[in-house]
Amino acid sequence: MKSMHRYKITHNGPISGLIPYCIGRVWMRIFGWDVTGQVPHGGKFILVGAPHTSNWDFPFTLATLYIFRLKISWMGKDTLFKKPFGKIMRWLGGIPIDRSSEHGVVGQIVKQFNEFQKLVVTIAPSGTRKKRAYWKSGFYWIAYNAQIPILCGYLDYGRKKACLGLSFVPTGDIKKDMDRIREFFKGIRGKNPEQTTQIRLLDETY
Repeated sequence: MKSMHRYKITHNGPISGLIPYCIGRVWMRIFGWDVTGQVPHGGKFILVGAPHTSNWDFPFTLATLYIFRLKISWMGKDTLFKKPFGKIMRWLGGIPIDRSSEHGVVGQIVKQFNEFQKLVVTIAPSGTRKKRAYWKSGFYWIAYNAQIPILCGYLDYGRKKACLGLSFVPTGDIKKDMDRIREFFKGIRGKNPEQTTQIRLLDETY
């Protein structure tokens, strides 16, 4: 895998501009980080980022995705999208979620994937910077129901390395699929290792 990708676009997903690309490269060079990996073929997937243990994860994640020339979307409460900031939130990639909807969060995002030809939604499955007992399983069921790949990416603060790597469409065999994810993230150190949530889903216990 080549490191610190050039500006040439090597994927057919949503594209970010050259200015963000330059910002991303400058940011990573200032902090001495390397960026490796690749974006999978196809214009739709769920991007899972882990471990999430610090507010610093946000700018480093953005810089990484800018270098890949990848434009991402994210989920937010529908109240964030009301006037006067609604248009700005959508421009920034926000997808409004109505948590009271009978379709649930998973159903609403699956609907978005069915309606768009190109869409990448990023999710931090730990759900918080603090340590939890389980990962939230929404990312898995969105990808499974929409039949799109899960792309795993990490920020390894120990080696100062950002990577987009493992990519696969979930099979419905939760244990087997999660074992693949656990193997990919094995040995990766977050900014605050003591806050790292163990990679497991509550669904695996049933």
